[in-house]
Amino acid sequence: MKSLGCTSRHVKYLLFFNLWLGLVFLSGFFHMNKNIVFWRSSAELVTSHIPCRAKTNVMFLKTHKTASSTILNIMFRFTEKHNLTIALPADQLVHLGYPQTFMTSFVEEFQTIGQNYNIMCNHLRFNYLEVQKVMAENTFYFSILRNPIFQLESSYTYYKDAAPAFRMSKDLNEYLASPMNYYHKGNYKENIYAKNNMWFDFGYDNNAQDNENYIQAVLEEIEQTFHLVLIADYFDESMILLKHTLCWDLDDVIYFKLNSRSNNTVQTLTPESKERIKVWCSLDWKLYLHFNQSFWKKIQETMGLEELEKEVNHLRARQKELMETCLSDQRPVEKAHIKDKALMPFQSGTANILSYNLNQDLDSMSLRACQKMVIPELQYMSYLYILQHPHKKRKQLGFPLFWNSL
Repeated sequence: MKSLGCTSRHVKYLLFFNLWLGLVFLSGFFHMNKNIVFWRSSAELVTSHIPCRAKTNVMFLKTHKTASSTILNIMFRFTEKHNLTIALPADQLVHLGYPQTFMTSFVEEFQTIGQNYNIMCNHLRFNYLEVQKVMAENTFYFSILRNPIFQLESSYTYYKDAAPAFRMSKDLNEYLASPMNYYHKGNYKENIYAKNNMWFDFGYDNNAQDNENYIQAVLEEIEQTFHLVLIADYFDESMILLKHTLCWDLDDVIYFKLNSRSNNTVQTLTPESKERIKVWCSLDWKLYLHFNQSFWKKIQETMGLEELEKEVNHLRARQKELMETCLSDQRPVEKAHIKDKALMPFQSGTANILSYNLNQDLDSMSLRACQKMVIPELQYMSYLYILQHPHKKRKQLGFPLFWNSL
């Protein structure tokens, strides 16, 4: 009897092995189809997986000129994928009241829906007392920072026409040589992009004195409120940490870079200017240094550098795969070469904001998914607004939309 039992078990193992080989063969077959590749599960790309439950109550503080538009697209796609509620700007607003300090009245139908929103991610000036009225009690809070040297350079180009301090100077080097000749505190609402803009976005006074006790108190307050602060200068590493922390799939954090600008609009800063930024934007500089350190500490605690490198490589391989599937140029193109005007991002200042051209031979399902990877934030926000508030007047953005027929 013992011998027969072993034989039976052997047959079962053999059947299971043959079934597994069949599945592997089918997986390879489907992998050959460009359109089906888009829908391949990210589980194939990451072998190590610790079961956990995805967080669906998430607040992202979208800071300025920090690659936050790319994260916004990630948040919008996740919202759609899981059919979540999202706190969208009321009426014809395109942001949640910025640069005013956030109030619940900036959210569409807050009085009706109340504290039932899953996602909040549009631009706002952070105000925890008001934000917590909108979001669920177990909401996960995160944001992103960027080295102020690159953040201010980007802001100068993008907000050249919006900030009086920038308009009056020839270039950023000239501005930084004597910023007080151009910057006036009385114009703080117009000049928020010109000094400590990230500090301002977190809800604090961007003109405050660089006082050690004050700075330490603010840093501690941010740490108590925000569960995670990412670093734009290490964007792929940030996406992997975000994936782990939120327990999302790899495809949830796959991205195509959005709202980037052409290289010919990037200013070359002198070494003196770079050092001056650290002084002029000292609040932002110390904010960045603090959370850059905590970022790498979280990496070590969560997965370690070896696992991080492995997963970053998986992310980049998957990104490359999707770019080959979705994009005809394999890269962003300048505004003059954007074929579909519905993919034209908002153009600001002297920046030439790039976008993408999609492949023409995609099936309808893949086309829809690829569109959502590259759609600019204003168009995507407007689309979600239609879905969530169909009885409301549509946002008047002034350029073509994908879903005008809805």
